[in-house]
Amino acid sequence: MIVDSHCHFHLLERPESADAALQEAKAAGVGYFLNVAVGVEEHARLTAFSERHKEVFTSIGVHPCGTGEDPSPEQLAALADHPGVVAIGETGLDYGAGSELDYGWQQARFRRHIEAARQAGLPIIVHSRLAPADTLSILQEEHAEEVGGVIHCFVEDAETARGFLDLGFYLSISGIVTFANAKALRQTVSELPLDRLLVETDCPYLAPVPHRGQENRPGWVLEVIECIAELQQLPAAQIAEKTAENFFACFPRAARGALG
Repeated sequence: MIVDSHCHFHLLERPESADAALQEAKAAGVGYFLNVAVGVEEHARLTAFSERHKEVFTSIGVHPCGTGEDPSPEQLAALADHPGVVAIGETGLDYGAGSELDYGWQQARFRRHIEAARQAGLPIIVHSRLAPADTLSILQEEHAEEVGGVIHCFVEDAETARGFLDLGFYLSISGIVTFANAKALRQTVSELPLDRLLVETDCPYLAPVPHRGQENRPGWVLEVIECIAELQQLPAAQIAEKTAENFFACFPRAARGALG
């Protein structure tokens, strides 16, 4: 079994290509998907897609850079009351616009999502770009180990990885690990515990080698699995099986829906 733990079918260039991308991925052996929200305005669309495709789970949340509606924890928890919703997020911090800016509003939004996860009894999907120290600090301060979750598109060093792992979080590896300039990340991934790893595409972004420059597809999560297998000197089938097992451990509602 193979799981793409983080993709965005609804953000593909042509909306009608979502069903085609899903079928391509299933033909490649990918059995389950987490179609991640970046805004609450798309909630009805995402849950409808999950209702049509039981192998596609979804989430509810507002991306750190999102400019739409900014709901309260109570509103997020209420929207999470759908069998296809298995997580809160993606949430977190994105400092990509420059360190001179005030990111206090992102930090407040992040904290609200952690509280929503606590109210909903769901894990969180954490986006962290150029903000590893603040991401870890907020997770610690808000006792996010009580809800658990995943650091999506993990690209940090081994010390930062240990901080997230100590909180019980999973680390999701994307196509970035295949990039030529990702030598430090590959070294870190080679040493990470397999029982805490997930794999993802972040489709339509971050297409792995040899597809760089193209719109990413969920089926290309196989390239990520093969890269991790090479780094950890293990069979790709073992990486696929274990990361799928980890996915359902990380997202219990998905496990109940797919395997229960």
